[in-house]
Amino acid sequence: MTASKTTHWINKCLLNLFIVAILGVLMRYKIAFEFPFFSQKNLQHAHSHFAFNGWVSLILMILLVDSIKDRLDTKALKSYNAIFITSLIVSYGILISFSMQGYGLYSIVLSTLAILISFWFAWRFFLSLRDMKDLSGRNWMLAAIFFNVLSSLGTFWLSMMMANKHMDQHAYLASLYWYLHFQYNGWFFLACVGLFLNYLQGKNIKLVNEKRIFYLFALSCVPSYGLSVLWLNLPIWIYIIVILATIAQFYGLILLFRQLINFKLISQLNLDLVAKILMVCFATALAIKFSLQFGSLFPAISKFAFGFRHIVIAYLHLVLLAFTSVFLISYSYFKGYIVPTHSAKFGIMLFVSAVFLNELVLATQGIASISYTMIPFVNEFLFGISILISFGLIILIIANFKRPKTL
Repeated sequence: MTASKTTHWINKCLLNLFIVAILGVLMRYKIAFEFPFFSQKNLQHAHSHFAFNGWVSLILMILLVDSIKDRLDTKALKSYNAIFITSLIVSYGILISFSMQGYGLYSIVLSTLAILISFWFAWRFFLSLRDMKDLSGRNWMLAAIFFNVLSSLGTFWLSMMMANKHMDQHAYLASLYWYLHFQYNGWFFLACVGLFLNYLQGKNIKLVNEKRIFYLFALSCVPSYGLSVLWLNLPIWIYIIVILATIAQFYGLILLFRQLINFKLISQLNLDLVAKILMVCFATALAIKFSLQFGSLFPAISKFAFGFRHIVIAYLHLVLLAFTSVFLISYSYFKGYIVPTHSAKFGIMLFVSAVFLNELVLATQGIASISYTMIPFVNEFLFGISILISFGLIILIIANFKRPKTL
């Protein structure tokens, strides 16, 4: 897979992210104003499923393969290309089917196909990594694909409940949070760290305590699922394990950040101003994410977190947009798959600024909802921010499609 081929796929993924953003604009418009077309619930399903499949999972698969492309033969590269194409087609099917019918025959079949594709990729990528013992980030990548497969149990559980027409509220939420937890904290997070460590290896930078940090995150991933279901009144011994797992993850983050700071990473990498800002942004989002997880150990905070929808939405957007999406765009920029022209830089900065502004407003709305306080024109403001996110992306996409041939 050549650099130009990778760039070609990155552009497709960015276009998919733009579609996710447009769906966000439509949903925000329907909340703030009158719009008779499309069901809001169907749009929400299309928005979330396409974000996971057509944006994050697809670009992660592409970037993971790109990180080892020099060690792959032609047969393996063709196999991965088939996975990417199939995944892209199925993702568009998911987008259309959920937009039109919500959960129905076509959307469920296509969602199942997307899961099977993730299994296909996991097995193919495991075979590729099996003999690459010296690859930096290898353990993180292997753990990421494992948790991606594990997350599917939540989806299958949901499907079984729907098929049997027996929808227990606690079982529904537990299976939904199972899927989200292992996607966010397993597949997304571990794959991103693995890619970043692999990038650092290319710059002759290797973390001293990488293995210890890895085990802190990987071994605590399963028990930390308990954070998502504290409302189930877990037995005290399970709650203690959840506490230890959460502390382990928080300690792992401190070790990771301390290593990167000690290396004076930003100065060593010789990054331009935009790249430096991007690195600070996704690191800040990551720090907030794990701080919130740690805070949710306290029952009073946990009760508020799960009791108010706006707070849940703010957290989900923090992980998916402020950390994961900003990191993936940053990584593509670091690697040269996003052209560093003025237009591209402006598009990136507009997107990132709007994402963090969106997070600030969502968090404010969530905190205000605790005291049942209404914020004037908040829906109109969020609608405007969603337009800014979309504008930033389209500027970036146009700039990258027009990239100079010399770059």
